[in-house]
Amino acid sequence: MTQPAAARRSTSETPSPVHPAPQNRMATESEALLAASSAAVVAGLAALVIFFGRTPPLWGGVSLGLISAGAILVLGMAAAYIGYWRSRYLPDQHWRLGLPPWKFIVDASTVALVHALIAAIATVSSFLLLQRSFQGLTVDIYAATVGMAVASGLAVYWIYLSVADISTRKLSGLLVLFMVMSIVASMATSQDPKWWEYHFSQLGTLGGASSGLFNLSLIVAGFFITTFAVYLDRDLKSLIARGVLVHRWSAGLCSGAFVAMGLLLAGVGVVPLSVSFLIHTLFASGMAVVFILLLLASPFILRGLPGRFFLVCGGFLAALIVSLVLFFPVGYFNLTAFELVAFVIIYGWIAVFIRLLDALATGSN
Repeated sequence: MTQPAAARRSTSETPSPVHPAPQNRMATESEALLAASSAAVVAGLAALVIFFGRTPPLWGGVSLGLISAGAILVLGMAAAYIGYWRSRYLPDQHWRLGLPPWKFIVDASTVALVHALIAAIATVSSFLLLQRSFQGLTVDIYAATVGMAVASGLAVYWIYLSVADISTRKLSGLLVLFMVMSIVASMATSQDPKWWEYHFSQLGTLGGASSGLFNLSLIVAGFFITTFAVYLDRDLKSLIARGVLVHRWSAGLCSGAFVAMGLLLAGVGVVPLSVSFLIHTLFASGMAVVFILLLLASPFILRGLPGRFFLVCGGFLAALIVSLVLFFPVGYFNLTAFELVAFVIIYGWIAVFIRLLDALATGSN
């Protein structure tokens, strides 16, 4: 017996339980627009007070760019917290409702700070480029108010939508984007133009805003990697339940390795080279050791994943060994070049690994 046409039509139009229902997507869009409008109003009112009687430049000193970046950092954090908390009720985010409160607070804080910092750094870069393109330009209070309101509204709109649709795949992209932007900003604003003749850790020892940004980026990135562990554990357990992964303990061991790498990376930022050479080196070396052990043991720990993934792991390990040989004993790389290559290898592998797991967990082979 065939179903009535109306029943067939109703069944075919039922939203997939894997993705947010259309009305939830519309609600999120509406909330993002409301958050952006509210941020624009608050930023505009703040600009009227701060720039009253002034004609600020786009960048430099008390400038439109600097004040806008500060406003975006504060307003973006608030919007990200709200968006991340609200998104727990979306159909594909329900699992976060079961997280312990302390873990949710840590995850929400890390996700919010990363989004706000990315938006703030992008704002600084944009206004700096504009100032260099229009040298000597200053703006009156009305243009400053509109500019700060628009910049804040656009940033908050992006932040709210991004945190409301967080996934393992997006986290990997945000990590790479955040690290690249923050480190490049630290290099560009370094007080020592010859810092690269020493090593990357030199950026965190020079004092000033560039060193603060460099160390802060390492701390935030470290805790951001620990946030991965929550999503990674969920994806791995999903693959174990489906029989893709062989070992039931692989989820706990792998996510634990990510937590260890994240905490060690945060330790590198907490204890700069100028504070303690020994402790700083132990943190940095510890992270490298955990990564290499995870890479070497992945064929056993993650048995069941596609064979091409382990070939990729071998390629990353070979690249790391070659770069080490080029640093010592060949001497072709200096320490900074070796650290840069190692950075690309580690975060490149993390991105590939996370994206593969996300594809397998969502069934998009």
